[in-house]
Amino acid sequence: MAERAQRESTYLRLARELRTAILRHDFPDGVRLPTEAELAARHEVSRQTVRRAFQDLVAEGLVHRVPGRGTFAMPREEQYLRQFGSVDDLMGLSVDTRMDVVTPLHARVDVDAAGRLGLNTDRVHKLSFLRLHDDVAFCHTSVWLPPAVGRLLEPVPELASPGTPNAFTVIGLLDQRLPEPIAEAEQSITVAEATAEIAGHLGCAPGRPLLRIDRVYRTAAGQVVELAISHFLPEHYSYRVRLRRNDR
Repeated sequence: MAERAQRESTYLRLARELRTAILRHDFPDGVRLPTEAELAARHEVSRQTVRRAFQDLVAEGLVHRVPGRGTFAMPREEQYLRQFGSVDDLMGLSVDTRMDVVTPLHARVDVDAAGRLGLNTDRVHKLSFLRLHDDVAFCHTSVWLPPAVGRLLEPVPELASPGTPNAFTVIGLLDQRLPEPIAEAEQSITVAEATAEIAGHLGCAPGRPLLRIDRVYRTAAGQVVELAISHFLPEHYSYRVRLRRNDR
């Protein structure tokens, strides 16, 4: 079982590396990805491991395979498509999207957010931003942080001014500063109507149905460090997750 887990982690790491290269446009239209043999030699893994990594990328719609020619990146469409199966994948949003600050990081009183964060105070730090791909805003996110965690991000200048574009993710910034790494996220997915404020930022009509994703992040020690609520435009965003059976 341990050997199987090691093989799976190897092909997942390879798939993540290839995914990042594709999203960086390292393989534009017509440029072939390395072959199975080339990747196996470069990474010192079996061709079966490479084949499994390619299978994941095909399933995600990131590549297509042409018999006798090789594997190529799929042409990019207007809809932003990513597959998320780990916290690392969420941190990887910075590879091909940008974050534009709407409401700078600030301290405030928020009873509901403090309750969801499990705090014994009503004070939190809050930040709101848009996530854009190819200059198209597809997501509005509000983030609430415990006071001690929020203070870790106060020195980041890009989070202090509205309209500031950057390539960060909040969890990526936190992971560099927290004493314990972020290890897990509890997630819920629902549908919500666009408020007037969110509609104005996303350029849609108030009351428009949006995809809402709530995530609560915890460190390896179990500390809750972030609550994030995101609203996505469905015509510009597609969400996929891979489900696997546990070893038996």
